Amino acid sequence: METKLTLKMDESVISSAKKYAAQNHRSLSRLVETYFKNLTEKSSQKKKFSPLVESLIGVISEEDINNLAEEDPKAKWIIKREV
Repeated sequence: METKLTLKMDESVISSAKKYAAQNHRSLSRLVETYFKNLTEKSSQKKKFSPLVESLIGVISEEDINNLAEEDPKAKWIIKREV
């Protein structure tokens, strides 16, 4: 069940958060919800991936990832580090 929540904070923070959300194709509500979930998650329950990464799993094909790794040395390092 979804419930409305009203928050008060600095206007510049809200503006920056809205820009970030738009650039990442997420709603501000989704960002806040994800943050709260991470904040309240029990420390003993370690996840392998963050909720953001979990939401992106399957968006890029393995072939695209391999092509990216071949084109960009930094990407290759990051991909090897995450696996």
